[in-house]
Amino acid sequence: MENKEIICPKCKSKEVVRRGYIKTKVNGKKQRFYCKDCNRKFIPQNAFYRMRDNPQKISCALDLFYRGLSTREVQEHFKAFFLHNSDHSTILRWIRKYTLRIAQYTDNLQIKTGSYIEVDEMEYHRRKSHKKKLGIDKNWFIDVIDVKTRFMINSAYVKNRSKDNIKKVLSNIKNKTGDQIKICTTDGLTAYENIVKKNWGYDNKSGKYKVEHKVVTASKGEGFNIWIERLHNTIRQRTKGFRGFHGSVESAYSLMKGLEIYYNFIKKHEALKGRCPYELALPELKLEVNKWLDLIKLSKTNFTSENSLP
Repeated sequence: MENKEIICPKCKSKEVVRRGYIKTKVNGKKQRFYCKDCNRKFIPQNAFYRMRDNPQKISCALDLFYRGLSTREVQEHFKAFFLHNSDHSTILRWIRKYTLRIAQYTDNLQIKTGSYIEVDEMEYHRRKSHKKKLGIDKNWFIDVIDVKTRFMINSAYVKNRSKDNIKKVLSNIKNKTGDQIKICTTDGLTAYENIVKKNWGYDNKSGKYKVEHKVVTASKGEGFNIWIERLHNTIRQRTKGFRGFHGSVESAYSLMKGLEIYYNFIKKHEALKGRCPYELALPELKLEVNKWLDLIKLSKTNFTSENSLP
């Protein structure tokens, strides 16, 4: 019987029929298909294609890591429950790989937000890993939160807080929210003023900029951007022991993207009555108990490169 949902990975034909089974070490018995056009036999590829560990174990590793365990502690945990244990370096590679996959999917979602966002950046000191380049690199984590839903709309771990890096973050915010944003609050960094105005543009009818830019400078006694500062306290607490920060900027970027995903889709917030931010910002998105696994599956068709960095 022809299967219209399966497409041949070689010739993209839909003229595909079932042709027996094949036994795999990780996932057991799998349905095999046959393409009538190119005579190719194949097993449909999923998000865990050619991975030696099963999807439940890999998604569990991501969940344990972002809930507070180190990669070595995850390795020790798996030692008690799985016959074949995974090295801590392998677990770190899983985290980097799948957080980038999910991020490419979530960064392109259209979300429902309130009218008020807060933008800020955190300074990080990342230790260089190469023996010939000992020292410390000063990097920045730039992020944006919607006050109504507590959804972290976008974030980026970058080498510096240049105008280009800030512009990329805010540009993504506009793409994901459209005309919903009316107020953007930042600290006193002068680069924000022109970037915010240019990003959302000018309304000729009203004679005003489409988004009001508010500046709150704590050093001048003007108070704090309370919602994003609270978020930063949570992030600092978790990243204090991130060993991945001792490597490249790309490694740190992937780990921080994972934190964004965890904050938006996994962590339940008391302020939201035990709900996750995505339940308010993306009400049509339905995730099961293993949200990491669902997000990885959803990201499979949207992923194009392992190194999709800004």
